[in-house]
Amino acid sequence: MKQYDIGIIIINYNKSDLTIACVRSIIERTDSKINYQLVIVDNASTFEDFSNLKESFDAPGFGHVKLVRSMINTGFGGGNMFGVQHVDASYYAFINNDTLLVNDCLSILKNYMDKQPEIAVCGPEIFNEEQERQVSFDHFSSLLREVLGKRFLEIIHPKKSPNRKKKYEKPLLVNYVNGSFMFCRANDFHNVGGFDTNIFLFYEESDLSYRLLKQGKSTCFIPEAKYMHYQGKSLPDNIISKIELKTSMFYVIRKNHGYIQYQLLRIILLVKYAFTCLVKPKYLPLLYRILIGMPVSKSIKQQQKIVKF
Repeated sequence: MKQYDIGIIIINYNKSDLTIACVRSIIERTDSKINYQLVIVDNASTFEDFSNLKESFDAPGFGHVKLVRSMINTGFGGGNMFGVQHVDASYYAFINNDTLLVNDCLSILKNYMDKQPEIAVCGPEIFNEEQERQVSFDHFSSLLREVLGKRFLEIIHPKKSPNRKKKYEKPLLVNYVNGSFMFCRANDFHNVGGFDTNIFLFYEESDLSYRLLKQGKSTCFIPEAKYMHYQGKSLPDNIISKIELKTSMFYVIRKNHGYIQYQLLRIILLVKYAFTCLVKPKYLPLLYRILIGMPVSKSIKQQQKIVKF
């Protein structure tokens, strides 16, 4: 018997103010009848940022928040896997720190999952700061998706690849939901080994749902549950992030779809970015990384250092 209904895991990396606001929204929006625990994983932030977290969560009103600290930044998957070790619950809610709940997401998702044992993962609908509806789910990465585009998949196979930009009123089976808010059945998560910690950032949610689907477990988008996501607040938009994004994409495609798809995509993107670099030289580092095969050994995960204080 699990001690809690839901274990909420939030990763902090030098964004303590966002994390504190996120936790407040969870406490304010969640029904008091829900038995949940909150685990904040600090992913080797600075002393000042971690101290801000500790001081805030030591204050009254945060009694059921547990703050744990990793001495090395292990990324999204690694940080969440570290958090899982401190949770004893029937469900896991992996929530980005740059989010705010709009309604009682946790109760809505739990009530749905309780009645749908074949569903392993679900996620709410996303809104931006201007309260505009955003894309909340996506299609698995593949050679076809990367070359011909997501809209092509939606046209040729609308049931398997539903329109991401359409407004939905009822739960919808999808490939995977946005990783900024993933609600998972703990047993299913355990059975497939959780997140692949070879991935530092990006595509962790896609890879997880793909492995679950191969075990006969589905992912569902629940539009009744809603949350706000500060777009681009938790990650920088620069060439380093783009290289990391492509590194994870190539890793997931090779892992889940094989060597041939990986190599064909590599050749196509080599040609694409060779021309792109003629007008946008900033993409030269990405072109070079594709040329050498987008090895995971070059991921920014390998650049992390132990932080002790």
